[in-house]
Amino acid sequence: MGTWTTRGLRGSTLEEMINRTNEWYRDRRLALIQKIPTPITPVRMDKEHRQITLAYFQERSTVDYIGAVQGIPVCFDAKECVSDTFPLQNIHPHQVEFMQDFQNQKGVSFLLIYYSTRNVAYYMRLEEVVYFWDRSKAGGRKSFRFDELDPEFFLQPERGYYLPYLNPLSKDLERLDAET
Repeated sequence: MGTWTTRGLRGSTLEEMINRTNEWYRDRRLALIQKIPTPITPVRMDKEHRQITLAYFQERSTVDYIGAVQGIPVCFDAKECVSDTFPLQNIHPHQVEFMQDFQNQKGVSFLLIYYSTRNVAYYMRLEEVVYFWDRSKAGGRKSFRFDELDPEFFLQPERGYYLPYLNPLSKDLERLDAET
């Protein structure tokens, strides 16, 4: 099982932007999305600062967020990247499997990837995740490059802390409807 130390704060910028966005969407009755907490067992505490400094994950998490947008079930995982190359090892097999199972049940699954050095986020459709995943399993690249991504699905943070992911979600739904 994995452990958590200060690495656990990776992605906190993205998570904060998503949480604020989700509050904004909830307040306007556009969506109800919840953060799924990952259960941990604390091992070491910094008593002076009252913080967990070492913990073990109790179980594997599936995705970071789950909920509904205008009656449509959605789930997604948040990933942060500091370079233009995203290593696929940051996406776990059980996550891909869960997202595929979720989508097979008529939900929509995706990743939100925040490229922190560029201050830009990307809505990665499950179809795209699977494409890169299968390519790596077939002996291809174990990562994907920023320039391989579909320009139609990039999003800029608004007001510095909102990620308007409902717009690319609408585009994703249109593509999914066209496929059925």
